[in-house]
Amino acid sequence: MPSDGSTYLDPKTALEHLKTYNEPDGLSVEDLMNDHLHGGLTYNDFLLLPGRIDFPASDVVTESKITRNVVLKTPFMSSPMDTVTETEMAISMALLGGIGVIHHNQPAEEQAAMVRAVKRHENGFITDPVVLSPTHLAEDVLDVKARLGFCGIPITDNGLLGGKLVGIVTARDVQFRDPSTPLSQVMTTDLVTASQGITLSEANNILRDSKKGKLPIVDSEGRLVSLLARSDLLKNQSYPLASKNPESKQLYAAAAVGTRPSDRDRLALLVEAGLDIIILDSSQGNSIYQTEMIEWIKKTYPQLEVIAGNVVNREQAASLIAAGADGLRVGMGSGSICITQEVMAVGRPQATAVYRVAEFATKFGVPVIADGGVGNVGHIVKALSLGAGAVMMGGLLAGTEEAPGEYFYHEGKRVKAYRGMGSLEAMEQGKGAPSATKGRSKTLDNAATSRYFSESSAIKVAQGVSGDVQDKGSVRAFLPYLHVGVQHSLQDVGVRSVAELQRGVREKKVRFELRTASAQVEGGVHGLNSYKKRLFST
Repeated sequence: MPSDGSTYLDPKTALEHLKTYNEPDGLSVEDLMNDHLHGGLTYNDFLLLPGRIDFPASDVVTESKITRNVVLKTPFMSSPMDTVTETEMAISMALLGGIGVIHHNQPAEEQAAMVRAVKRHENGFITDPVVLSPTHLAEDVLDVKARLGFCGIPITDNGLLGGKLVGIVTARDVQFRDPSTPLSQVMTTDLVTASQGITLSEANNILRDSKKGKLPIVDSEGRLVSLLARSDLLKNQSYPLASKNPESKQLYAAAAVGTRPSDRDRLALLVEAGLDIIILDSSQGNSIYQTEMIEWIKKTYPQLEVIAGNVVNREQAASLIAAGADGLRVGMGSGSICITQEVMAVGRPQATAVYRVAEFATKFGVPVIADGGVGNVGHIVKALSLGAGAVMMGGLLAGTEEAPGEYFYHEGKRVKAYRGMGSLEAMEQGKGAPSATKGRSKTLDNAATSRYFSESSAIKVAQGVSGDVQDKGSVRAFLPYLHVGVQHSLQDVGVRSVAELQRGVREKKVRFELRTASAQVEGGVHGLNSYKKRLFST
């Protein structure tokens, strides 16, 4: 007995004693959103309370849905912004388990070429390989290598897919050769092939054992029908989380379009290039233009997954769900370079927006994507806990090597340009201003103005700013850091997957706590004269 005469409970009964409380410590998500006096919440306004850890962080499964039918291994998407996502970013995001959305502030033909590059990057069976004939020259092989980055090219009698396979040519075959040498003189004719109908697994085994770079697939008459590449087999081993269409085994490709009549022609080119997911890009998605576009797409291209938006409340979401949307983007004015809330006085704090829309959309099997306001791993986990299937990132990925644009120095720091699609700089690109990507200066139907319904306005009102962000290195190092960070965070919460996290929130087992301004200061770095903030090491 303590010296002050107090009587304590037996420590061994501590777990049993928890049952005497009406509910667990902390707030349920409903209490968090409904019972506070602060208005809408942002990610910094609350925390998740810890749970019990009885498993390693590496066991945490981070896969979740971004549309009715598309599941990603990691819940990461890159924004369709012209300083964030083009070919390199889209490919890297898909290889690492996420998906990159190619922007449409460029000519339709260039956007389609980027989609095609994503689809060709990693394949199961390559069904549309580059094919040459014996009369082509060594310089033709070198041209293919310069343009497309590979040179293991099958040779058929007529130079077409479906022609009789007669050989294959590689870089070694044309190395040190006169560029005018016919391929008939240098091609390899001792070929290892597989028969049409072979499974991908069986074909991979043949390719692995043959030690060849390419495995042509031929029909019963020796005509070329497809191709398998060793480089893709190696990529399968290097990127086990890669986001692939389960039928074609190709990387998923996503792109954005607007809702004008010309965007229907643009979409036709994207579909022809192999597009899997289309994002309707608008700052305010609840419009007749978008609902009509959704209905037209679902009728014309029923195989396409359509992500609509942006929305921040259930009334907006209901219109787009009824029109046939397969997924929703949530966020209005929450991005780091967006000033919509400031200028237009319209929008909603992002945490509240994600929760309200997800709570409604989930009833109809429609996933939501939290778009904007994500600055760190904690924000990602908070968005997932509120019902998001993934987060869409702009500023967090800008400045990486794979983001479009060239590095330059500003105030002694190596940086890249980053701008909102509502900035005047993005809007003016349609007037022939240079793009952020490799000096492009073609005139095009401007996507930035259409995103904000500004085409007919004599004066353009900016809803975004332009600036620069510091060099973050390669996204191929940065995204794995985000992935492992999410795994460790979910471990702290005591859940083994995103699905278990969201189920725990619905069942009131995962609890929350509001943060005052003082609590936010306390939770950050403080009290030091100076410090260095390193987020990860490899």
